[in-house]
Amino acid sequence: MNVLGRGVPFRSLRARITLLATLLAAGVSLILLWLAWRLVGDAVAAVPQMPPGTTVRVDGVDVDASALAGHLRDQARQRVLVVGAVAFCCVVAAAGVLAWTLTSRVLLPLREITTTARRLSVESMGERIGGLRSRDELAELATTFDEMLDRLQAAFEAQRHFVANASHELRTPLAVIRTELEVTLADEEADAAELRRMGEVVRDATHRAEQLVGSLLLLARTDGAGVVTNEPVDLAAVVGSAWRAVEGEAGQRRLRAEFHTGPAVVTGDPALLERVAGNLLENAVRHNVDGGWIEVRTQAGQGWSVLRVRSSGGLIDPVTVAELFEPFRRSGTARTARSGAGLGLSIVRAAVLAHDGTVTAEPVVGGGLTVTVHLPATIAR
Repeated sequence: MNVLGRGVPFRSLRARITLLATLLAAGVSLILLWLAWRLVGDAVAAVPQMPPGTTVRVDGVDVDASALAGHLRDQARQRVLVVGAVAFCCVVAAAGVLAWTLTSRVLLPLREITTTARRLSVESMGERIGGLRSRDELAELATTFDEMLDRLQAAFEAQRHFVANASHELRTPLAVIRTELEVTLADEEADAAELRRMGEVVRDATHRAEQLVGSLLLLARTDGAGVVTNEPVDLAAVVGSAWRAVEGEAGQRRLRAEFHTGPAVVTGDPALLERVAGNLLENAVRHNVDGGWIEVRTQAGQGWSVLRVRSSGGLIDPVTVAELFEPFRRSGTARTARSGAGLGLSIVRAAVLAHDGTVTAEPVVGGGLTVTVHLPATIAR
């Protein structure tokens, strides 16, 4: 199995490198041969001149002294050409063989990288190249490739988990609707009251499915996307608007709300920022205890504007706090609880990251949760 394709590209790369090395060696050899030819000619030209009429025997041939220098030069150059031609062929052949052999060894790590890449699929994302024997650029490439595979595997796992949870969440209201319809239709004596009860159950299940689909769409639009609208937004104002939407539900549960909302201006999308505050307040109300408390604070800091929502509630394991920002995770409730879709904090995290901010959470001593959002503050001019 070859490196970059099914038999041809690796050999082609190896052949190109070998040819390049051979041509380079041939060029250098030709230059050296030409220099030797010139140097021999110049050296022979410096032979002392003999008196006219003198005969000199060279290689069994009598040569006139006046033509001695030319005769020696021709013989020397001819020998240089013969010996140089033999040496040239040997050097070029040796360069070709060495280049072909060394190229195979040099490209061996690249063959391992490509072989691993060809075997990979969604089902075998756990394979890695591992450490190579070499410590060169190819080893760095292998390390980078393994790091990329780690990120891809994490993304595939998160996507698979997300799809499984979304399917489960959507299956629950659909199963409720189907069950109610089948039971009611099977009852031939069902009266108007029974049909009304069935209609209310179907309406609630449909509303839950609609909320879930809406949350999924909002998360898909927000996660990994930038902010389209940029304008000054006061976090204190969006908190006030978001609280009005849940104030009635908080009153029914006798929750005490305390607000410390100082000016905290940021630049961003007003709708997304209001959704951040709305989701945090909805979680604080719905995952609270009857007669509990909520504390909301907004303030401007050094380069950052802060939104903090603290609330009472059930006990939360500090180890699992970070998981609350994952889709379909709820604090203190089962994953299949009827209230909420389990996407509130996931949407908060996606929206905050889209604004180049950070969001953290920590449990409250005695039960409850504190969520803190830091967003880049708008500099007043």
